[in-house]
Amino acid sequence: MTILVTAATGNIGRKVVDHLLERGATAVRALTIDPDRAALPPTVEVVTGYLRRVDTLPGVFDGVSGMYLAPTPETVAEVLRLAREAGVEHVVDLSGEPETWWGDVTRAVENSGIPWTHLWPGDFMENSLVWADQIRRTGAVHEPYPQAASSPIAMDDIASVAATALLDTAVQGKAHLLTGPETLTRAQQVAHIGAALGRDIPFLTASREETLDHLRPAMGENAEWFVDNVLAMFDEEPMYANNAVEEITGQPATTFAGWARAHAHEFR
Repeated sequence: MTILVTAATGNIGRKVVDHLLERGATAVRALTIDPDRAALPPTVEVVTGYLRRVDTLPGVFDGVSGMYLAPTPETVAEVLRLAREAGVEHVVDLSGEPETWWGDVTRAVENSGIPWTHLWPGDFMENSLVWADQIRRTGAVHEPYPQAASSPIAMDDIASVAATALLDTAVQGKAHLLTGPETLTRAQQVAHIGAALGRDIPFLTASREETLDHLRPAMGENAEWFVDNVLAMFDEEPMYANNAVEEITGQPATTFAGWARAHAHEFR
């Protein structure tokens, strides 16, 4: 039976495809809005469609046993209805705890009648790329909470867990809270990026308005929501690390220092 990866050219979906193939999956179908740009391996069946346009999905779920579901709260219920009607037997969804902003996806999956496995990642390491613009412009990072802490996880590790969950029944049927291997403050993350670049990058404690001024070039209208919700949450309720990635995949989770070295070129 076929495994379907939705948003297969997205940041995580594309990596899910690779991890499935590495684990020996032989029937992988990739859903993408732009097949010509997908550059997927020739063994992958590429189909055109978009989760936010349900009218593009008829036939996409035919013959599918398991699927990786990217989060699209606006259409998730209708997508899952089509999947259930087509006989999909298992959904691995990227979502969040019910009280979070991805909780709508979690609830829709649980209400769909399809057996599920939830992946609930915390802070993405890739989110630190919002600092790249101000590091290039000012040589520093400006934020209000140097001691705000999280346990960032690499998107590649999330994809590895997703592929494992699609293939290993022992992992299925659970909600997995996914973190990186260590809890780091915002200042410590900046220090790791500086080390990867071979120079000191100061973390400058800034007011809310100063922080927004430095983030808007990279984040646009999302900057205010990020400062008032994400950064404030990390300051009030630090997100602590667990060992879920290694326990599920059998491979050590990516460290932030290692990720920063691999992505140093994006901060230069």
